[in-house]
Amino acid sequence: MNEDTTECASLRADGIPTSSMSTSAETCPTPIGKVVMASMAGATLEWYDFTLYNALAALVFNRLFFPTVDPLVGTILAFSTYAVGYISRPIGGIIFGWAGDRFGRKTVLLVTLFMMGVSSLLIGLLPTYDAVGAAAPLLLVFLRFVQGMALGGDWAAAVLLSTEHGSQQRKGLNGSFAQIGPAAGTLLATGALWIVTTTVSPADFASWGWRVPFLLSVALVAAGLWVRRSIAETPQFRSLKQKHEVAQSPITEVFQSHLGSLFVAGGVRIGTDVLYALMATFSLTYVSQVLKLPRPIALAGVLSGAAAQLVLVPAFGSLSDRLGRKRVYAVGIATGVIAAFAVFALFDSRQPVWIVIAVIFGFAAHAAMYGVQASLVTEQFDSQVRFAGSSLAYTFAGVIGGGFAPLIIATLYKRYTSPLPISLYVAGALAVSALALACSRSSEARPN
Repeated sequence: MNEDTTECASLRADGIPTSSMSTSAETCPTPIGKVVMASMAGATLEWYDFTLYNALAALVFNRLFFPTVDPLVGTILAFSTYAVGYISRPIGGIIFGWAGDRFGRKTVLLVTLFMMGVSSLLIGLLPTYDAVGAAAPLLLVFLRFVQGMALGGDWAAAVLLSTEHGSQQRKGLNGSFAQIGPAAGTLLATGALWIVTTTVSPADFASWGWRVPFLLSVALVAAGLWVRRSIAETPQFRSLKQKHEVAQSPITEVFQSHLGSLFVAGGVRIGTDVLYALMATFSLTYVSQVLKLPRPIALAGVLSGAAAQLVLVPAFGSLSDRLGRKRVYAVGIATGVIAAFAVFALFDSRQPVWIVIAVIFGFAAHAAMYGVQASLVTEQFDSQVRFAGSSLAYTFAGVIGGGFAPLIIATLYKRYTSPLPISLYVAGALAVSALALACSRSSEARPN
């Protein structure tokens, strides 16, 4: 029994030490079930809010905040503010990456969750262009910037919370729990939009209905803060503190000694983000604005795809523990290339069932990569700079890959009025990820 376990054994059920030793619950190992909940809670909230914005940028923000331009141009401008949320991620990655390796994962988890919750609440209360003019899109951009910073810091904290707790032979599965958060957030956000859009008129939805899902995020903030306050710091970071091996300048060390790992870890993300932008964001625009089909059909596809990811993400994470990260990730890349072309053929059928199947297929390809991504990215860095390195890789790749992807995709379609250039763009991004994957290092599965 190690020191932490011995000390924890001296705690009564109410958490008060039975010995004279000053023992805190903070030094006690946290049950993996609670770790999973804490890891998922923040990611679920943050991707709930992020998905709301993404969907509403495609559905109503073009008219509410950019009403003086053509609808498709307004959509492009709305996606430009979407890009701001990605541009600000590296700032959050730098700030919170430094803090996470200097002061621990838990502090970052609480701060980023609070930032995301407050900014999302304010978006729900934001006046539109008709009320305050140009100040409306400016305020929207600012709040989007704050959201991006929070998400840029939270991802690595949530992932390391999962991978640094529990069995190291199950890092793929443990890391995938943090990756379920985006799927759960997407599911909740799309479900909320589905309920609102099917219960209120289009005029009421544009007037006030779109605000309701943002305001409901307050409940997720409260739940997330309650869970995250109860967890312990990760064993690996506590070990670094005890040995006085905490990095003093983690950001500098990443650029000086881990630059190759930074490029590899970021590169594997690019194709994943671009594919996600196609399936979760542009699919709404294509089905509702290009094909002129009812909005609930598009939302049903995204809702079904997100629900499938709740199962597929941990399944692929667990599979990577047995078959190896690279093999599973490579399958996801290959499937994603197929999906980039196949989904538009299924969309153009105009049949609701085929549209839903197309989105599920695209999300399944994404899950094969995303379920492995947490463990694969964090394995590229030593423990002293793991938070900083993972944050920088995640956020900078997010700008290059996902940040501008909806804008590029919408612009490509406006320029060529054909989905083929979009499919080629997604396939090219996945090719970049394939190259980075070939250069990565990974803890391959060992036979039993």
